[in-house]
Amino acid sequence: MPKLKIDGVEIEVENGLTVLQACEQAGVEIPRFCYHERLSVAGNCRMCLVEVSPGPPKPQASCALPAGEGMEVTTNSPMVEKARTGVMEFLLINHPLDCPICDQGGECDLQDQAMGYGNSGSRYTEDKRAVSEKYMGPLINTIMTRCIHCTRCVRFSTEVGGVTDMGMVNRGENAEITTLEKAVSSELSGNVIDLCPVGALTSKPYSFVARPWELKKTETIDVLDAMGSNIRVDVRGNEVMRVLPRLNEDVNEEWISDKSRFSCDGLRSQRLDKPYVRNAAGKLEPASWDEAFAVISAKLSGAAGERIAAIAGDQCDAESMFALKGLMDALGSPNLDCRQDGAALDPSVRSSYLFNTGIAKAEEADICLIIGANPRWEAPLVNTRLRKGWLDGGMKISVIGPQLDLTYDYDYLGASTATLQEIADGTHPFAAALKAAKRPMLMIGMGALSRDDGAACLAVARKIANDCGLIRDDWNGFNVLHTAAARVGGMDLGFTPGQGGCDVSGILNGASSGAIDVVYLLGADEIKMSSLDKAFVIYQGHHGDAGAHAADVILPGAAYTEKSGVYVNLEGRVQRGRRAAFPPGDAREDWTILRALSAIVGKTLPYDDLPGLRKAMHEACPHFTHIDTVEPTSWEDFGTIGDMSAAPFKSAIENFYMTDPISRASETMAACTREFILNAEGATGTDG
Repeated sequence: MPKLKIDGVEIEVENGLTVLQACEQAGVEIPRFCYHERLSVAGNCRMCLVEVSPGPPKPQASCALPAGEGMEVTTNSPMVEKARTGVMEFLLINHPLDCPICDQGGECDLQDQAMGYGNSGSRYTEDKRAVSEKYMGPLINTIMTRCIHCTRCVRFSTEVGGVTDMGMVNRGENAEITTLEKAVSSELSGNVIDLCPVGALTSKPYSFVARPWELKKTETIDVLDAMGSNIRVDVRGNEVMRVLPRLNEDVNEEWISDKSRFSCDGLRSQRLDKPYVRNAAGKLEPASWDEAFAVISAKLSGAAGERIAAIAGDQCDAESMFALKGLMDALGSPNLDCRQDGAALDPSVRSSYLFNTGIAKAEEADICLIIGANPRWEAPLVNTRLRKGWLDGGMKISVIGPQLDLTYDYDYLGASTATLQEIADGTHPFAAALKAAKRPMLMIGMGALSRDDGAACLAVARKIANDCGLIRDDWNGFNVLHTAAARVGGMDLGFTPGQGGCDVSGILNGASSGAIDVVYLLGADEIKMSSLDKAFVIYQGHHGDAGAHAADVILPGAAYTEKSGVYVNLEGRVQRGRRAAFPPGDAREDWTILRALSAIVGKTLPYDDLPGLRKAMHEACPHFTHIDTVEPTSWEDFGTIGDMSAAPFKSAIENFYMTDPISRASETMAACTREFILNAEGATGTDG
């Protein structure tokens, strides 16, 4: 480990660090525009100049200079200060003076560093350079005259996003960042807005909408996929203006997907803000809470427990599912399920439905088998981990399922269960590769588990894990790739069929045949609603989506930004979301609706406030007390050996941009669907 002096203080740093990183470790701040911890070193901006001896008598770029034994680094000498001031003057030569109208104003690196290192005025009297705006799709707004050519956006889209849409053309004063008028086709493209240190790339949906000092900022959890990305929700008044990522190295690092970032405008559209009851003419009409509860009570009081069922949706918080399960138990109903897609997950063995390797550790694997999944759409930030492992560690990736562009190279083993069975039997060469690997892993997705033979597919995947050495003392390579934020929490809470109870398929069949009279949908919109035509349907949710159209009574609930709730991500990490805004109109937090309803039907739940509910939930599931940690799980047998269909695996998601009521109500996501889904299908000649 080399020792060097920074501003006269000797420190010891790890081998391979740059001078800039050594200065950061020593607590010395170095200005920079092009350098970013998660991207390759470019050395473009020259803002990070320092004086180094022994060495040439000139300032050097610290981001690209390896720290060496015996170096003496000076970060505040007259030479360094003059050099940084000169660099800042050059950067501002062509930069427009439009800070008052710039969306980056108030949170701009260029503004901050110009205050710290710039001159009070400019000596430049010639005309400034102007650059035409570039089209980068429906999400990224461009004002390229402001660009300082740091190339962060180019490096991110290429290295992390895995697409080559962005690049620099020409040289010198004619250099420009461009996509050649093509939309950036990455599910992570919005992160270049955060990376841009000036106002060249801004959010198109957020353009000229608000200023950062007008916004109330709340740290919470994203529920638009199963990752549990850590986000910050910015609100003005009671309206969500934007969603930004926040740092969590173990989950999403500092990125979020475009759906998580841009679908927040869907929170303003098609909202349920008052109860509704279907009248004798078959039309939904507004009602009071008392009227809606009275209708529900009349139906429930005359129904036997086995003729009542409940289905929880993909965005439910743990508290609301726990309250609904308590109500169903009190009514004597064993018919409840949180698996809208019918995934064949075993609720009795926790390791059977978790991403056991862990999101952060996934990049450490040396070989990976993907079964019936499209991680690029189903969990984009898991996909970035695989891409990082492929780029940095040479991870070998193989796929059984749909053949798609996953942003990295992989060996395609086939689309059907025949290959999967051969690996399980040990007759396929890939089985030997798994056994020989140091850190092997497999990922099985909902495209395999939500089929009719999902239980058999799960059992075969478990057999591969056992026979090919995926389960070791310090490593568990068996992973389930979920698509629903509520799924793991619901499984943990036991929101699954009780003894003699029906799962989602059984509930729908029972409702269709008349065996089930009342179905309670808690934000469940992804099921076949036509099967519920004969049943009395209660829908509790926040959007007028499919469930609301099928309902006889609608109870308006709160979206994820409008309530405090606990969510468990796909690796089993318990995280707590916080309320950023209030529900619209007469809508209420979901658990409070269920608590009030339980009193009306004479089955009062044993708590009156959120702390009381959480205390009861913690007693039932002690691991829910361990916030932001992943509890270890034991490995046991699960799955049901049986025949597997020869039908090819399909991805569980057909349109990344519209997977839930919020994104389906979003105009921004509709624009992305037209740009990236419908246009792509038209270009390839497939059905739109």
